[in-house]
Amino acid sequence: MKRNGMLNSHITKVLADLGHTDTIVVADAGLPVPAGVMKIDLSLKEGVPSFLDVVKILREEMVVEQVTVAGEIEQNTRVHEGIKNAFPEMDYISHESLKAQLKDAKAVIRTGEITPYANCILHAGVTF
Repeated sequence: MKRNGMLNSHITKVLADLGHTDTIVVADAGLPVPAGVMKIDLSLKEGVPSFLDVVKILREEMVVEQVTVAGEIEQNTRVHEGIKNAFPEMDYISHESLKAQLKDAKAVIRTGEITPYANCILHAGVTF
């Protein structure tokens, strides 16, 4: 058993396999996951785990070069402010464009978040 850090074996495997510019998605409980894209479902009940909790843990585990969110996230003030604290610079696209990019993700991590537009794409960077 791992002593600390990410304990979820599926997420650990995805993170270890990421290459530069590969993407993973952190999603609310309602985001549709395209067929063929790995879904790692962490949702336990409404709000657990929260989108922001998962984003914060992934930020500690992953080299993130870029973050993409839907512009509509601004309607969800709590989540928008929380992700801006974690990643001050983000790219904003439409929610429909974000959903179109899901097909290229290595995995979608579904949280228990039940507020609108609590989704982001994390683009892998490199350590050098």
